[in-house]
Amino acid sequence: MSEPTSPAQPANKRASVKAGRSRARVFAVQALYQFIVGRNDTDDINLFTRELSGFHKADSAHYDALLFGCTQHAPQLDELIKPLLDRKIEEISPIEHAIMWMGSYELQNCLDIPWRVVINESIELAKEFGGTDGHKYVNAVLNGLAPRLRPQEVEHDRLHGKTKVSG
Repeated sequence: MSEPTSPAQPANKRASVKAGRSRARVFAVQALYQFIVGRNDTDDINLFTRELSGFHKADSAHYDALLFGCTQHAPQLDELIKPLLDRKIEEISPIEHAIMWMGSYELQNCLDIPWRVVINESIELAKEFGGTDGHKYVNAVLNGLAPRLRPQEVEHDRLHGKTKVSG
């Protein structure tokens, strides 16, 4: 997993880690799209993605965690997501599906990344790659999931006036 950030790190180091993770998410959403739509082999997708321009600037450990974590745990991630949907999971855009997987995976497994950051990053990905209002759907699902996966962190933020993330 990626190196955790802390307030003790210099601001430029935190920004560098964040930028690398953000880039990793961009490459991971593209890879997961290939997995969902093309039903391509994860190892083939990984090799292809690593050859794309700019991949060297991404946090490759975080990319690996997202790609392999989401593909290996896809059924479990879908089970987390399904109760929050207003339609069948097969009717969700593949991009938004991939982003929901990534957000769910990060909420569940990347505890060094604040829940609000996970959701904000997911919203930004959905704005960039998803449908017109896809970011609103991603936001609603992940905001509904966060209290189940990060109850103490969400409650702490609620008590301090930082509740939902909106996109």
